Parts: sequence; C-alpha cells; structure tokens
Amino acid sequence: MATASLTAAFSRIRSTFRGPPLLSPLPTLFTLKPKVFYQPRRFLSRTTVMASKESPENNPGLHTSLDEATKGYFLQQTMLRVKDPKVSLDFYSRIMGMSLLKRLDFPEMKFSLYFLGYEDTSSAPSDPVQRTGWTFGQKAVLELTHNWGTETDPDFKGYHNGNSEPRGFGHIGITVDDVHKACKRFESLGVEFVKKPEDGKIKDIAFIKDPDGYWIEIFDTASVARTTANAAV
Repeated sequence: MATASLTAAFSRIRSTFRGPPLLSPLPTLFTLKPKVFYQPRRFLSRTTVMASKESPENNPGLHTSLDEATKGYFLQQTMLRVKDPKVSLDFYSRIMGMSLLKRLDFPEMKFSLYFLGYEDTSSAPSDPVQRTGWTFGQKAVLELTHNWGTETDPDFKGYHNGNSEPRGFGHIGITVDDVHKACKRFESLGVEFVKKPEDGKIKDIAFIKDPDGYWIEIFDTASVARTTANAAV
C-alpha cells in the first residue's frame, strides 16, 4: 500500500517538471521565416520605350532583318533644282557654311550639277575624276541642279517648293550648335523665315527659305530632343 502511494506521488512530481517533448514544434515566436532580399523595381527606360515604339509590331511593313545586299547602302544626296547658281551658291556657302565638293557640267544637255556639303574638301583628291568618286562617297550631300538659261529667262516662274498645293516635298534639315543663336544670325543676314523658334506650338525649331523658296529646318540636338519629348515616348 505504501509502495503504491509512493509510486503515484513520484509520477505526479515527474509529470509536473517534465519539459516539452524533444521533437515538439518550436513556439511561433521563434519560427524561422525565409529571408526576402530587396529586389529593386524594374522601370522601363525612355530608351526601352522608344525602342518598342520603333519595333516592327508598331510599324507595319517595317523589316529589321535586312537583306545583306543592302549592307553598304547609305543616303548620299538630295537634289534641288535652282534658278540661279550664283545666288544659290552664295546662300549655301556664305550663310549655311557649306563647301562645294564637286561641279559637273553637261553641255550637250545644258545643265550643271553642284554638290555641296560639310565635308573637309582638303581631303578631296586633286584629280577631277577621282574627286567625283570621292564626292559620291560622302553622306548627306546637297545636289543643286541648274538648267542653263533659267537665271535670265523672264518667263521662268521658278520651281515648286513642295509646300504649296499640291504639297509633296517638304524640306531639308540642318543641325546647328544653338538654334536661337543661329536664327539671330540668319535674321541679321536678311534670311526669310517661315517660322522662328518662338513661333507656333512646337518651340525651338525654325524654318527658313533658300533663294528658290525651299524650306530648311533649323534645330540643335538638345532643343529638338526636349521639344519632341512627349512625341518620342
């Protein structure tokens, strides 16, 4: 009887001090959670947005896998017909700062071609035939075509500049260091303006006319990027 009582008492004491089972779950307070490292949000850069805007998906008909046969192609010239080469050469050299790269005369067909650009002519070959090849190897050249006699013909009414009805050709464009500074110079030289930088809804871009009435867009890279920012994205 005494032995049974002692055994029962000992069992009660042992159960009182018994700790949690060895493999019992840890309390919630100490539960380990996987560490999450900060991952910065990826923003689409303006370059990325522009790239998608110029993608074939947004421009039906556009090909990006170009034919290898076109690998050496580049835009070489834009041709304008002019009434008087003396007047046009003065404008494009003195006012616009271009150099005469090459002149070609065709007496049997009574016309001449004047190729102007911003290339350094000191690197041009001295041989006239080789210089022709050199000229046609330059990019973004302006070709002025003069049909002999138009400068003295009283009945010649001039050429269509593309900006009156029916509209077609628009303009050429010249990049300058500072559009406002350049336009002040043009104004002092008596150049005719279609639009000054502060005019119209699109600021910091100007349009002037050459002696034959062709439009020339004038801009600098910083201003045109800022002005057209909303249209670019």
